[in-house]
Amino acid sequence: MQDNPINKLFEKRVSWLADSGPEDDIAISSRIRLARNIREIPFPSNAGTDNMESSTAAVLLAVEKTKCFRKFYEIDMAKLNPLDRQVLLERRLISREFFAKKQNTALVMTDDEVCSIMINEEDHLRMQAMLSGLRLGEVWKIIDRIDDRLSSELPYAFDDNLGYLTSCPTNVGTGIRASVMLHLPGLVLGEQINAVIQAVNKLGLAVRGIFGEGTESLGNLFQISNQSTLGETEIQIIERLEAVIRQIINHEKNSRQKLLQNRREFLMNHVGRSYGMLRHSYIIPSEDTLNSLSALRLGVDMGMFSSVDIHTVNELFVIVQPGHLQKYAGKDLDTSERDIFRATVIRERLKSSEKK
Repeated sequence: MQDNPINKLFEKRVSWLADSGPEDDIAISSRIRLARNIREIPFPSNAGTDNMESSTAAVLLAVEKTKCFRKFYEIDMAKLNPLDRQVLLERRLISREFFAKKQNTALVMTDDEVCSIMINEEDHLRMQAMLSGLRLGEVWKIIDRIDDRLSSELPYAFDDNLGYLTSCPTNVGTGIRASVMLHLPGLVLGEQINAVIQAVNKLGLAVRGIFGEGTESLGNLFQISNQSTLGETEIQIIERLEAVIRQIINHEKNSRQKLLQNRREFLMNHVGRSYGMLRHSYIIPSEDTLNSLSALRLGVDMGMFSSVDIHTVNELFVIVQPGHLQKYAGKDLDTSERDIFRATVIRERLKSSEKK
């Protein structure tokens, strides 16, 4: 495997935060994950070391033989320190469950961060593809092509009646988990978000925080995803999810306009105070940062700031996370030190953005 490529991530912008996708003022990113297992090798939850090594070797060989990626890295997760694993988590290249595993796991990641494969997470393979904006159709074409190529070399665990067999029963069938991350400050400020979440849940979809199941929706960022993987084709699941997403986007746009028309001073004050906190604070906790960045992004999207670069705001959502801060600082920082350094980074980034 190659040397640790984590440092190279910092030379590039986070691809799924590019402000160039459809509906990117509200739809931050689209992601699709596929769960697959190799026939005749015990699932990771019941596998011994030899089994895990066999599945890792099989997947890496299949990636090489099928040439499903042009430029990619192979990362032995056991060789990464906790900080580097945290960076991968914050960039949404691995899951929290994968982050916690240290032995007999590997990651295959394209150099543009669009695609990755977690080897021996909950299943032998957790493939994902992710793009900025509302682009589920494009993401599906990418991940479906990768899946087809790998299946030509890997004998997947498959049942004619049930479909793909997975460690978790909720993934049996298509094994697909499609999701879109939405920025919904209008619905939150308009006190409509709870009604929207309840309606989405009744439609059989899940609403989660920025890092998935069990995480908070900080910064008014919500992930909407399918829950069922049985009884529908992949295309049907994606189309149903996208239809709901487009309705939520319309509700968010309407909420923003109502705030601007009926509560203009409240909106301006909310955005202005948040900008002031970000631009002039010398100590700022993570939660305050994300909520203030949400308000600033809302202001930029609604044309209240001509001097602030939207991509700078987008990047800050990731840069202010603990792992990235410590990576930029080049040393471990405790909570108090991170709060100070975070404020410094934000001031410098916003100042630099305003000069452009």
